[in-house]
Amino acid sequence: MRENDRASATLGIRTEVLGPGHAVSRMRVGEEMLNGHGMAHGGLLFTLADTAFAFACNTDGQVTVARQCEISFLRPAQRGDELIAEAIERARAGRSGIYDVRVTRQDGDVIAELRGHSATLAQRGGA
Repeated sequence: MRENDRASATLGIRTEVLGPGHAVSRMRVGEEMLNGHGMAHGGLLFTLADTAFAFACNTDGQVTVARQCEISFLRPAQRGDELIAEAIERARAGRSGIYDVRVTRQDGDVIAELRGHSATLAQRGGA
């Protein structure tokens, strides 16, 4: 999955930690990522958090996608900030999962929190 993730690669997102139900992704905020207020665009912060979420919920090898996500933005991120998104599986039952993602700045300040609900796709069988 990591090799085929062109969106994350284009944004410079690096997923550095992968383990069962856990992933850590990083991104440096560039000039091209700023909104009209001169701070990191919220959609790109969401993309970073969603990337960590996606990797965390796919660590068991089954194709799993986001079913619902909610993000709360707590502080702005600025040009040059190194952002770290850590995703942790909180619960999994059948084909459903719940994950929390915390996005922090390099100094440890929390920038955003995402709660993601995943859905594992049914395997297609057939003869």
